[in-house]
Amino acid sequence: MRQAGGGRDGQLLGAGLVLASALVFSLAGILTKLITADAWTIACWRGLVGGLLITLYVARIGRHRPPRECFRLGWRGWLIASVGALASLAFIAAFKLTYVANVAVIYATAPFLAAGLAWLLFRERLQARTALAAVVSLCGVAVVVSGGLGSDSLAGDGFALLMTLGCALYMVLIRAFRDGPVVWAGGVSGLQLFVLGWFVADPLAVSPQDALLMALFGASFAVATVLWTEGTRLITAAESGLIGTAETPFAILLAWLLLAELPPLGSFAGGAIVLAAVFAHAAVGLRRARRQSAAAPLA
Repeated sequence: MRQAGGGRDGQLLGAGLVLASALVFSLAGILTKLITADAWTIACWRGLVGGLLITLYVARIGRHRPPRECFRLGWRGWLIASVGALASLAFIAAFKLTYVANVAVIYATAPFLAAGLAWLLFRERLQARTALAAVVSLCGVAVVVSGGLGSDSLAGDGFALLMTLGCALYMVLIRAFRDGPVVWAGGVSGLQLFVLGWFVADPLAVSPQDALLMALFGASFAVATVLWTEGTRLITAAESGLIGTAETPFAILLAWLLLAELPPLGSFAGGAIVLAAVFAHAAVGLRRARRQSAAAPLA
């Protein structure tokens, strides 16, 4: 079933918003590489700026409801926020320690890990095509990681795997708690990192350039979250998933153009395997969703 806001114009707008969110999300690796501060300091200020902006967004869309209702989390919301905070910290650490391309490729497997976790935790049905795509993509990740054996990038690849697992669990929790305050939980996860980072790092000991970049990082996180949220309201989940995969090639291309970063040959080979699995799986899902939509009787 297509979500609210359908129609040709709504579909185009939704697709454009999701594509824009993928582009903004892909800036994360570039910004992390440009900032000289440590991962905890980056997470602290990114969390503060992003969390505050998301708070303003939640307040705006819920302006006709009581504040207590708008900002209620409950234990489910706190769980989603905490998992998101840990995944974000691993995300930043990964970019600090390995190639942007490696992080982007490993992260592209998150939907498959989410499907596996959903089956493991909630016994959701795991489709054969998803299991096959997961196996193929994990082979690609193995090729990527093997290229970092014996180098400093191996630790970063490990953080990328940890981050991807955390993001997969985040996706599963969102599906399990369908009525949860997802956007507000994202804002709270950022504020959690700000509080933790304040005690772990020295967030005030940063250069003006780093301060500006970290503010931009936090703003991009908030903007990408809002764009994705609004875009997915207008198109199907299959369409959103397919368009969202553009984040991976965007990130690799920007790292090459802006940072002149060329990862090892193994990263390209493994990335090609992963992207082939991701795009093929998403394309099949989109075709099936369209056939089902065409076959469904009009209301």
